[in-house]
Amino acid sequence: MNETEQLVTKITEGIQEKKGKGIVIANLTEIEDTICNYLIICQGNSPSQVAAIVDSIKDYVREELGTKPSAVDGLNNAEWVAMDYSDVIVHIFLPEARNFYDLEHLWEDAKLTEIPDLD
Repeated sequence: MNETEQLVTKITEGIQEKKGKGIVIANLTEIEDTICNYLIICQGNSPSQVAAIVDSIKDYVREELGTKPSAVDGLNNAEWVAMDYSDVIVHIFLPEARNFYDLEHLWEDAKLTEIPDLD
């Protein structure tokens, strides 16, 4: 497993730790001119859960891989938070914002992997 794949795994574990739902991993490695290799999309039910997912991802990745995100944006209202790990960008949404922006549809030419919810 390469470094980017390890990062994807640790981010996914961080999301699951805080009961994030609807995890989708978009593999963009076969698509030209993308800003990253993977997008990870998930959702929380409330702004506080979205913020908890962000903190959990940071903790899992830092403890296991010693890496921090280069940027985290959207925590003020926590409807849509983006975390930039260079090769991997994570989007944590509230359900209404996720439905509105529909990133999975935008990246439908990518290889999409849905991770089953843990409950």
